[in-house]
Amino acid sequence: GPTRKMPLTASAMDFFQLFIPDNVLKNMVVQTNMYAKKYQERFGSDDAWIDVTLTEMKAFLGYMISTSIHHCESVLSIWSSGFYSNKSIALIMTQSRFEKILKYFHIVAFRSSQTTHGLYKIQPFLDSLQNGFDSAFRPSQAQVLHEPLIDEDPVFIATCTERELRKRKKRKFSLWVRQCSSTGFICQIYVHLKEGSGADGLDALKNKPQLHSMVAKSLCQNASGKNYIIFTGPSITSLNLFEEFEKQGIYCCGLLSTRKSDCTGLPPSMLNNPGAPQSRGQYRIRMKGNMSLICWYNKGHFRFLTNAYSPVQQGVIIKRKSGEIPCPLAVEAFAAHLSYICKYDDKYSKYFISHKPNKTWQQVFWFAISIAINNAYILYKMSEAYHVTRYSRAQFGERLVKELLGLEDTSPSH
Repeated sequence: GPTRKMPLTASAMDFFQLFIPDNVLKNMVVQTNMYAKKYQERFGSDDAWIDVTLTEMKAFLGYMISTSIHHCESVLSIWSSGFYSNKSIALIMTQSRFEKILKYFHIVAFRSSQTTHGLYKIQPFLDSLQNGFDSAFRPSQAQVLHEPLIDEDPVFIATCTERELRKRKKRKFSLWVRQCSSTGFICQIYVHLKEGSGADGLDALKNKPQLHSMVAKSLCQNASGKNYIIFTGPSITSLNLFEEFEKQGIYCCGLLSTRKSDCTGLPPSMLNNPGAPQSRGQYRIRMKGNMSLICWYNKGHFRFLTNAYSPVQQGVIIKRKSGEIPCPLAVEAFAAHLSYICKYDDKYSKYFISHKPNKTWQQVFWFAISIAINNAYILYKMSEAYHVTRYSRAQFGERLVKELLGLEDTSPSH
């Protein structure tokens, strides 16, 4: 849970600034002004530009965050006369001023001579955000490595034409997280840039066990020696990785797929389906030291690799129609933790910022801001301040937008 006690009067802004404090926002102000100056030296002066202030930067973020609640396709809809217009917040800043800040917005204005990393424009922000996550929250023992649901707004996809869909650029990165499966708090973010299309496209990357092994190691670099239990999907699960983690005091439970997983070192007899028909709940086990490979049958064969649970401990999967199905405890635990993460995705993925910039570093930035706000809401729900005001996730987002814009109205909207 949270590492610090927040006061009863703590606002949405107080929780947000646990991760994005004023010094980070001030750095955005400095870097944006530096970039604007550099840009104008190169391409000619811009008489309409005035250096941005901290108050304006907060308002700029507030406008962007408002798209996560109202899901307008363009943030500029706020100033329009259409369905997504928002007169109550449109008066704080003019549309032309907002567009100027958007044009010059930067977190790192200059590339240093040593920089080779593709995310150099956002890496300092991601490092700061990680420090905020580490210092504000202590995760539970059970955690999940996965790609969070950050797909396009389904309402927009359902209504736009095929031509509009083709015009939208595909993401040039994949985003992975290590997430506390008891609360949904995202403890760590890892961004993998995809160099070009074709062989390095997202579909190709899913079949590269060495890449996913690297992703898992990066996400768990701060987890060694803490006896965490990490749940993984088929693309990450492998015997070599789990054995390496065990040496670091990290235990694992993963779903295994003969198609997607690296099956090196596993007995072929357990990877082939038996010829004789099986009844639901039957399973076979092979062990090597602390590692167990479980093949469990439930309308199909499911394989699990684990060193976190004893294979002889019994559990059950409860189905509404067929009742209880016996299984090893590892299978029950895996199903429970993964189902919680699915509920988290259903609840929080719709609150990602809708703004879709073309630049990769900006896409990563707005995803990271969205995750930070979801984490801030989770901490708010676990604090005493929640028992005083009880805001929903949408109300919390609206409160944050109003506080960033400096609006005095403090009553929750219903």
